[in-house]
Amino acid sequence: MSQRWQKSSYSGQETHCVELSSPPGSIRDSKDPDGPVLEVDVTTFLRAVRSGRFGR
Repeated sequence: MSQRWQKSSYSGQETHCVELSSPPGSIRDSKDPDGPVLEVDVTTFLRAVRSGRFGR
């Protein structure tokens, strides 16, 4: 099955974003669509982001 990719609607035309795959499970850098892909448990990843674990 082929993956489709989607950036956040908050990113607008910005190019420095991450994209999530559909079906869920992969993340990639929108600037490098042919580059590496990170396989993740999306639920756990989003929980960590929302908790501020990756804050600046």
